[in-house]
Amino acid sequence: MNIALWIITGLLTALYLFSGFGKLFVPREKMAQMANAARWVLDFKPGTLKAIGALEVLGAVGLILPALLGIAPVLVPLAASGLTLLMTGAVIMRIRRGETKAALVDGSYLALAAFVAIGRFVLEPFTG
Repeated sequence: MNIALWIITGLLTALYLFSGFGKLFVPREKMAQMANAARWVLDFKPGTLKAIGALEVLGAVGLILPALLGIAPVLVPLAASGLTLLMTGAVIMRIRRGETKAALVDGSYLALAAFVAIGRFVLEPFTG
């Protein structure tokens, strides 16, 4: 179980770092042109997108850094819980926009983040 949690944590960290830095440094108009699935960015102000991107980067750092350094490892499940809340909002937004396939993808990220949160709170918590 511990290995599965580490693998999923690593994948989520890479995903949220990539996504978060994209929201922080790529203009929203350019993001909307990159892929049809990213048209949602035009519904938000640039400052809101930067805030979402910052939360994703902080969540990604919180998923892995405390465990690797051994400093306050309780932050790992807390970061996973925060990312779960963030992805809940993403799924709701996708459903409201009628983007069913994108909602399923975001729902899978939500499920993975919830698995890490539950896994690190209950199943395989960090000790010490």
